[in-house]
Amino acid sequence: MRGLRAILWTLLLAVLVGQPAYAGTRIALVIGNSAYRNVTPLTNPVNDAAAMAETFRQARFDVVDVGNDLPVAKLRRLLRDFGARARDADVAVVYYAGHGIEVDGVNYLVPIDAQLETDADVYDEALSLDRILVAVEPARQLRLVILDACRDNPFAKTMKRTIASRAIGRGLAKVEPSNPNTMIAFAAKAGFTALDGDGKNSPFAVALTQHLTTPGLDLRKAFGFVRDDVLKATNNRQEPFIYGSLGGDDVALVPAPALAAPAAPADPNASIRRDYELAAQVGTKEGWDSFIAAYPDGFYAKLAIAQRNKLMAEEQARLAAESAKAAERVRADAVAKAAEQARIETEKKKAVEAAARAKADEDAAAAAKAAQAQRLADEARAAEAEKARQAAQAMAANEEAKLAEAKARLEALQQAKAAEDARLAEAARAASAESKPIGQVAALTPPAQPDQSAAVASDVPRLLQTELRRVGCNTGAVDGNWNEAAQNSLALFNKHAGTTLDTKLASLDALDVVKARKARVCPLVCDRGYKADGDNCVKIVCKPGYQAGDANTCEKIGGSRPVAKREAPAADRGGAARPQAAPEQPKRQVQSSGQVICNQQGCRAVRAGCYVARAREGTCYGCGQREVCP
Repeated sequence: MRGLRAILWTLLLAVLVGQPAYAGTRIALVIGNSAYRNVTPLTNPVNDAAAMAETFRQARFDVVDVGNDLPVAKLRRLLRDFGARARDADVAVVYYAGHGIEVDGVNYLVPIDAQLETDADVYDEALSLDRILVAVEPARQLRLVILDACRDNPFAKTMKRTIASRAIGRGLAKVEPSNPNTMIAFAAKAGFTALDGDGKNSPFAVALTQHLTTPGLDLRKAFGFVRDDVLKATNNRQEPFIYGSLGGDDVALVPAPALAAPAAPADPNASIRRDYELAAQVGTKEGWDSFIAAYPDGFYAKLAIAQRNKLMAEEQARLAAESAKAAERVRADAVAKAAEQARIETEKKKAVEAAARAKADEDAAAAAKAAQAQRLADEARAAEAEKARQAAQAMAANEEAKLAEAKARLEALQQAKAAEDARLAEAARAASAESKPIGQVAALTPPAQPDQSAAVASDVPRLLQTELRRVGCNTGAVDGNWNEAAQNSLALFNKHAGTTLDTKLASLDALDVVKARKARVCPLVCDRGYKADGDNCVKIVCKPGYQAGDANTCEKIGGSRPVAKREAPAADRGGAARPQAAPEQPKRQVQSSGQVICNQQGCRAVRAGCYVARAREGTCYGCGQREVCP
């Protein structure tokens, strides 16, 4: 029996050493803000936070969360997570070292990124003390908040007041917790400031590490010792203060461990009962196995077997729960990973679609711009053509008026001449009847008048050239010179109008025939790269990879052009090939305007009037032929 007791006591001591000697779950949150961005940084808060965190760890707290140099967003998140943990805790402690201010009777903790240009900024950029109390409120037995933040307000000199009556205090304001078993400890009394200390830690933090976690020491008495140490260290300039109330029983942050001594057996089963109680205190499977090995039968053996089975069932349930949680975490991670992958693929697809849309919009804009430019160019050419047509119509109308006037004068002269001829004939007959000498009859003839028909006839070539240009058959100058170019223009008119006018003479009959044609007679001939569209030449637009050729048709770039075949020279009667004379080059003349006039001489198998002159190239082209006339 003594061996069993020794085993059970050994297991009990091992459990007492390996686990806290107090009931309940204790958690702590330690915050230290030193590296302020908009005011002078502090030296000790981060050091004080490290010392307090180590104190709580040595006191075997279940959770010790630490946050240093926190901006407002991270400070809010840390408090939110700590509040969630406090729901399963018996004791919750928050220690804060850094800047704290009081505005209109409310205390605020200042994050390192706060600017606080006005008193109203504290509502957005700082956290009130009430937010800290909300974080520790779920704890079941004790809620403790320690504020080492009673320093001078660093924003007091620059902070603007939005309301004149709003008070900005010195230090922190007095508070009274509304929940029971809640205690708030200030480093200095309300309205006073705390010292940062000359050493690595503040006087308040040093005293807390020495007394707060003393096992079995009541909190109120522990803070009393802290007060005495701080007064002594600061020559009575700083007095810590606590607010809140606790019950009549002692409340120790770290309870003192107590081991009950084994009692003397009062009955025969006292020894077994004592060993059973020791095994129950150990509360492990090994302890129950030791008891069952020593007492395999009896009432307490059955109880021990039941306790061992209960522990094993609880252990199996715990392992199963942990396995289920692990599986759930794996599944959740897989789902999250799949969702993230899907999101990435969706973003990639959206990016590709956006790029495609942007490219399509860019291409459409470029095409629209090109079409707009082409349309403007076509409109400009059409406007120029319309302007030229109107000018030609005006010139034709002017020439027509002049021709009508000349015709009227010619008819008047012809009538006067006819009347004079009639008068002279009558006078001759009268003289003959009277048998007068012929010389006397001649004397009756009046002096010859200047014949104006010559002046009228001189206008006919110019008028005929004008009309030929109007119907698109004259490519030369309108100068009244009925030269070879003018004759070729009239021949071109004969060809396309189906007439047989004499090309050697610019007659009134030819003028009347041409004037009778109201529309274009000769086809419009455009420069290379342009095609006829009504009375205008428009630029030929080919698809990519093609360009306008000599025949004003789209030909593939780099492709071979058709070459005109020449017939072999015919053999003479003797069978020998007769040498072919080199063809004479087409005759051409250059007008004063710079336009080249071509004729048919020297070009085989090409009808008269089928030549187009290109002043730009100075070359004669055959009508309907791709090759240059030799």
